[in-house]
Amino acid sequence: MNAKAEIIKPGYYKDLPNEQYHSGPGISKSQLDLIHKSPSLLQWSRTAPEDDEKKSALNVGDAVHALLLEPERFRAEYAVGPKDAPRNTKAGKEKWAEFEAGLKEGQTVLTAEEGRKIELIYGSVMAHPNAKWLIEAKGDAEASIYWNDPETGLLCRCRPDKLITEHGWIVDVKTTADMSKFARSVYDFRYHVQDQFYSEGYKQHFGEEPAGFLFLVVSTSIECGKYPVRLFCLDAEAKAKGWATMRGDLATLAECERTGEFPGIETLSLPRWAA
Repeated sequence: MNAKAEIIKPGYYKDLPNEQYHSGPGISKSQLDLIHKSPSLLQWSRTAPEDDEKKSALNVGDAVHALLLEPERFRAEYAVGPKDAPRNTKAGKEKWAEFEAGLKEGQTVLTAEEGRKIELIYGSVMAHPNAKWLIEAKGDAEASIYWNDPETGLLCRCRPDKLITEHGWIVDVKTTADMSKFARSVYDFRYHVQDQFYSEGYKQHFGEEPAGFLFLVVSTSIECGKYPVRLFCLDAEAKAKGWATMRGDLATLAECERTGEFPGIETLSLPRWAA
């Protein structure tokens, strides 16, 4: 479907720009996260000013993601600076001047060390046979799915990192600073809700359940001299919890939309050690 079509309509958009997706209509998983915390945060997120300087700061996770799934975007948005070119030497200044003269507008500059790290992480992923297959398999990276939730009527949207539609796989690339703590991250960042929300979008568009939802997890920290790579899927209990939580969040939002009231006061409890 053409991205220029009316995106308020349910459909599958392969070429919708990232910025247009994030600024357009429809409820996303990240917005459900806000609803879960406090419904008024959804309204706040739509009008609060952004710090453009902070927003443009280096995001290693995004750089790794781009190199793995969108190499053309990586080359367009990132540039690796010259190696062995200290700016306090004449030779270094000349190398940097030559490098900066060739930069494209808006490119994020990576130091040679940052570029080396990202390349090593990429190589680590490609050394894992199953991860390599997922990266190289024919599919759509950053395609957007829009659907009307059958229970609430809300327009929903998701943007899977990669869809391998031939096999029914949804692939989500995650970076972590500590692979041993990723299981905790699943709960903290509500990845179990993401699993079910994206799977529901897949089902509503393609008319069948996805064959699987896989987390391709890459560590940005070295362990035994290498950057660990793991593949995970959630068990039935985690998926059931994700489904129930997602349905509760959508019901909350639907009620807020119906009444026009978005509660904003959150209740805090003392930590266990204080009790």
